Amino acid sequence: MNEWINRWNERFAKTEYAYGKEPNEYLREQLTKLPVGKILFAAEGEGRNAVFAAQQGWQVSAFDISVEGKRKALQLAAERGVTLDYQVGELQSLGYAPNQFDAIALIYAHFPAAIKSKMHRELDRYLRKDGVVIFEAFSKRHIEYNSKNEKVGGPKDLASLFSVEELQSDFANYHTLVLEEKEIELNEGLYHIGTGSVIRFVGKKK
Repeated sequence: MNEWINRWNERFAKTEYAYGKEPNEYLREQLTKLPVGKILFAAEGEGRNAVFAAQQGWQVSAFDISVEGKRKALQLAAERGVTLDYQVGELQSLGYAPNQFDAIALIYAHFPAAIKSKMHRELDRYLRKDGVVIFEAFSKRHIEYNSKNEKVGGPKDLASLFSVEELQSDFANYHTLVLEEKEIELNEGLYHIGTGSVIRFVGKKK
């Protein structure tokens, strides 16, 4: 885990924002369809998506394992005149309450392969009934795109990437509003540039 933390601290320690300051397009599109409430951003990094949600009037909580990510997120929030409740640490230790949130955002939240499904199931505890999950991350097919263009980013091991079937299993107790594998063009900061393959999921908790 220390190696994982060090990797992200190193990436986020730079002056530039690794994935830019603007929100992910899919997050922007989906969030604007929902009534404003309380939202949790998992593995939120430098805060671009959380800050956007706060600008829209959401009460925003976020977490990551990187202290450098938090520093940059709070810096961006101050620039944009909003506040975030941003914690650093592992989910179980952060003190969120069951059913606390109206929405949970998982935007390129590539947890280590061994725990990624477990994390999804744990996050479910904090979402209220009829709450919504918004998810976009790289699909297993993306490994082919990354091999042709490293600038598009994403994990290089198949097990850390996602499939439609995994999302169906991890979020079995949800009404599926969107679940698709799609080729998209990414232009996010320094590390998401080019054509990639993603899984998109929007689900409402039963």
